[in-house]
Amino acid sequence: MAEMRRTVVVKLDIDDSDADLLHETVDEYLWACNYVVGDAWQDEYKPTSKTELHDRTYADVRDQTRLQANLVQSARNRAAEAIKSVVARWKDGKMASRPEFTTPSVRYDRRSATFHDDRVSLSTVDGRIEAEYVLPPEGDNPQTKYLRTDDSEITGATLQYRDATDTFYLHIGTKTDVEFEIPDDGDAEHSTVLGVDLGIEQIAVTSTGLFWSGDFLNHRRREYERVRGDLQRTGTESAHRTIERMGDRETRWVEDYLHRLSKALVQEAVAHGCDRIAFEELTDIRDRMPGVKEFHAWAFRRLYDYTAYKAEAEGIDTTQVDPAYTSQRCSKCGTTLRENRPSQAKFCCQKCGYEVNADYNAAKNIGFKMLRAGQKSPHGGATRHLALKSGTLNVNGEYSPAE
Repeated sequence: MAEMRRTVVVKLDIDDSDADLLHETVDEYLWACNYVVGDAWQDEYKPTSKTELHDRTYADVRDQTRLQANLVQSARNRAAEAIKSVVARWKDGKMASRPEFTTPSVRYDRRSATFHDDRVSLSTVDGRIEAEYVLPPEGDNPQTKYLRTDDSEITGATLQYRDATDTFYLHIGTKTDVEFEIPDDGDAEHSTVLGVDLGIEQIAVTSTGLFWSGDFLNHRRREYERVRGDLQRTGTESAHRTIERMGDRETRWVEDYLHRLSKALVQEAVAHGCDRIAFEELTDIRDRMPGVKEFHAWAFRRLYDYTAYKAEAEGIDTTQVDPAYTSQRCSKCGTTLRENRPSQAKFCCQKCGYEVNADYNAAKNIGFKMLRAGQKSPHGGATRHLALKSGTLNVNGEYSPAE
């Protein structure tokens, strides 16, 4: 017997007064997460023990917020996990900065939330609210398969607010016991990976040849910066109010843009039969990628998050892989040389002569990283394929055309 865990995304139907309570809860929850991190950052050796962080921060958070005990503990756990991740990267000799929680979300367990067939009861800063699920018709969808069944057990959920649509969603974790059998014919597990490379000129390129230009995003960003600079030089109170309104409009516009891009990436994965999407690791991306500003790093993180929860609804996993040498490695013959990348846009293998767009080559290599990781997994014989424009490629370089 084995456990199968899945996350089901459900839209919530919430009236205005309850939505206000959830917004207040989100704000105080994020404050609590950042407070725990800030307390830990006072020490040279950052504490990662949940017990120690509890002893140091619990009373203060309870005193300075209206969060109930279970949500205070949830915020502490979330902060502890982020601190532990940073410390682990430091031990590996990698750069990592102090965690900061800004994404509007709250992690609930079965003590702070009560799950019903058609609704959920959520703890807030002022008692509990009930929100009804907005579910699709029963059929071949994750909500029917994992939520509308007695076979699955709900393990918890994460509440997320999407500013672009002014909507709350619940990402519900489920657990199902399944019989684990080794196939008689020895067939290996099969999965197909979509590789995604991120950049400035091309904000996203996939191993299947989908190019999403960053020109429009960068142009709009520069226009906002130009107008903002003019207003800052004006220096009046009215100008500062206009800058604040502009910031809100810009954030909404960019988030909508990233939502559309993430939807396109998930649709690309579905169209090519992929059950995994591999991005390059986003940590320290500003140090690795020339020309990346804080805005781009933020946009890449948002794009990854948006893609991840949209992919979950389709039963697709999303992960990040180490991007080392993906820009210098030939996706055709495997030769890795700095000279293979003569310019930002062009890739030309010095050994086999393969010439291709550099971002497309990198997207395929990111997918290959995921393939090779699968071959080294405990399952050993897992057969993974990389999705290409018109077929798939396995880790041994064997091409299979699309059916």
